[in-house]
Amino acid sequence: MTPPPDSDVTDALPDDLDVSGYVGPYVFPNNNRRRVPGYLYLALAAGCIALWAITRGSDPVLVNTGYLWAGGALVLVGAYHLIAGWNLDVDEQDALVIATRTIGVPVGHASAQMGWRGLRSRPTWRILLYSAENPPRSRGLVLVDGVDGEVVDWFVEDNPEDWSDLDGALSAGGATASTDRKAAAPGGAAPGATGDR
Repeated sequence: MTPPPDSDVTDALPDDLDVSGYVGPYVFPNNNRRRVPGYLYLALAAGCIALWAITRGSDPVLVNTGYLWAGGALVLVGAYHLIAGWNLDVDEQDALVIATRTIGVPVGHASAQMGWRGLRSRPTWRILLYSAENPPRSRGLVLVDGVDGEVVDWFVEDNPEDWSDLDGALSAGGATASTDRKAAAPGGAAPGATGDR
């Protein structure tokens, strides 16, 4: 079989990158989906422990105390999945609004990223914000709890990035920010920007 001529070979975008197939805004998956494998692990644990209990009086070849230990391990893993399956009640747009109110400067560009904190893996939005000037004079980072919308921690600082090489009309990014906002403290955190860590 001969390969097709080069004129017949074309590149095509995958369906998920095709702009013409846009169906709406992206919805971040809810954290409570972790509960599904948790229930599956608990069901497997119940099966393992039941098999061990049923065959305990006899001398089975395939079922031994390993089933009991496996069942116990699956109970622990399943319980963790249920405990860590927080319901994500605050989406990225809500977190952006909360972050904008927190830093107290007009916001230009912003970015949201989901992270998890603590042993119980509590969802937390990390919102990186730049002020609305061109180039931005300040930037801030706000951590917003994805369950109840509380601000975990935040700070604002003068923008240390130098964007002058991107456009001849732009000035250095480290320009002094206006004095009507909270100035960054020497440690990088704005006054009053402490939170539960």
